Amino acid sequence: MLSDFECREDSPANEHLTMQIAAKVFHIETAANQLCFFENGDPAYITRRYDIAGDGSRIQQEDFASLGGISVDKYGRDYKYSALSYEDIGHLIIKYIPAWRIEMVKFFDLILFNFLFSNGDAHLKNFSVLMNPEGDYRLAPAYDLIDTHIHLPGDSIFALQKGLFADARSFPLGIGNSDFLEFGLCLGLPKNIVHKELDRFCADYPLIETMIQESYMSDTTKQRYYEHYRMRLTSFLRV
Repeated sequence: MLSDFECREDSPANEHLTMQIAAKVFHIETAANQLCFFENGDPAYITRRYDIAGDGSRIQQEDFASLGGISVDKYGRDYKYSALSYEDIGHLIIKYIPAWRIEMVKFFDLILFNFLFSNGDAHLKNFSVLMNPEGDYRLAPAYDLIDTHIHLPGDSIFALQKGLFADARSFPLGIGNSDFLEFGLCLGLPKNIVHKELDRFCADYPLIETMIQESYMSDTTKQRYYEHYRMRLTSFLRV
């Protein structure tokens, strides 16, 4: 609930930091973004639209709620969260993107990133495809990346209620490396590629701590952000 939204003043800096870490540390394609300040010193997060061509024409974009035929009429007000799993999104990528083997690695990386940085709002409308000049789809740049647990401490691990897998399994012992390995294989990725990406996200990057400390969040929020990251990294390393 919005009334339970904590540390509201740090939200713009949180999203800016998370997007910057995605781009600069993990080389995830993200929507161009910046943090700016109003005259009274209040921060604002801004992002550049990527669905506008150089001549001003619109580039076709579809989110995965639309691609999956998921709507409020069919699934109710929580349709963005309740209808599909991340594995189901993978099936839609295979269905609609001819170069899905390339794009699936990008999708897998984004799921790993969202887990590692406590983004509990990666719902169906926060993943999209763009049409390229040849008329084929590719994954759109990542957007709306943020540590939601800073602002909603009771937030779930995954935005999608079914979680990683189509069978909506639970993880009574917590989520670890082996679960993401199985998830990557379910997406149709080769085992060596899955291991490579897992190793990349499980590595320790000193730049992350530096970026957190140099962010515009309050000192208390910086500490919480770093603790969330370290806790998820520890979970990642669990076999």
